[in-house]
Amino acid sequence: MIEEKEVKERMEAKGYVEYFTVVVDPKQTPTRLDKFLIDKLEKVSRNRIQNAITDGSILVNFKEVKSNYKTRPNDLIKIYLPKSDGEREVINPENIPLDIRYEDDHLMVVHKPAGLVVHPGVGNWSGTLVNGLRYYLGQVDIPTMEGNPPDRAGLVHRIDKDTSGLLVIAKKPEAMTHLSKQFFDHKIERKYIALVWGQPDPEEGTITGFIGRDIYDRKRMKLYEEEDQGKHSVTHYKIIEKMYYVSLVECVLETGRTHQIRVHMLSQGHPLFNDKKYEGNRIRKGTVFSKYKQFVDNAFKMLPRHALHAASLGFIHPETGERMFFDSEVPEDMTKVLDKWRAYVHSRKELL
Repeated sequence: MIEEKEVKERMEAKGYVEYFTVVVDPKQTPTRLDKFLIDKLEKVSRNRIQNAITDGSILVNFKEVKSNYKTRPNDLIKIYLPKSDGEREVINPENIPLDIRYEDDHLMVVHKPAGLVVHPGVGNWSGTLVNGLRYYLGQVDIPTMEGNPPDRAGLVHRIDKDTSGLLVIAKKPEAMTHLSKQFFDHKIERKYIALVWGQPDPEEGTITGFIGRDIYDRKRMKLYEEEDQGKHSVTHYKIIEKMYYVSLVECVLETGRTHQIRVHMLSQGHPLFNDKKYEGNRIRKGTVFSKYKQFVDNAFKMLPRHALHAASLGFIHPETGERMFFDSEVPEDMTKVLDKWRAYVHSRKELL
């Protein structure tokens, strides 16, 4: 396309490189461009996005627009950034141990420990899962999902830094495309185990709504009722063990939005145990006695993260068509805290 070629030449002359590309979903309701991009680029501030639009380095259908431009279905949005910020073509290989549960020529299934960041980003340009993949795979040309920067090579989906559990990694472009479509069509099976405050009522149900950024705290997500405030989200949950003041809950994702389970459970008044970002790192249910407070504080120290584990993952193999399913064990820090709660409830017969 002539327009695309001209834009590329103009941006190269300014010392800019293409950083992010996205095509607006056909079902997307009209949304201000700056708000739309803030939801897409979680590590980029509103001010920086607005400055980039003013600078003419964010284009819609290869044309400059204003911040109040309303996105339309199938709009092609391209973001260009200075090379010093945007050009992360080289992912430094680092010898980071990987817990590989399955691997063939097309994909890998990796168990990520809590505390490991999935991909490089602001403040975490090294020491990530992707850096470890680059080292492990050597000269293999790891594919990148269309529209993603190169520092997300191999990633079809993500889980939070402090969430443990399973990830599928694409090793070939065809696998990336096939797996991405399965995620888009909600055909991937994803089951999480979470320890939450209280006992959800009903004990089994479905949480829906639209997840978008909290307007009062851009680092948090929030569940909204209106479609134009976020992305459609669905979580199916059920209690699998009651421990009076807390519950062990199984969550099955139908969609995969940022912080989805954490936001959904908070919306029901049952935040994840020790979730600092979503109000779970204080006593939400229980007694006022100092011994109980000390018990909870000790449990927080044993599990210094939110209590969430990506326990199972199922998908269709992109090459063989075989249905594949993987389970992973609940990590030791969560197991110890669960045992601690079980012992506490057992010792307090009056709770039963």
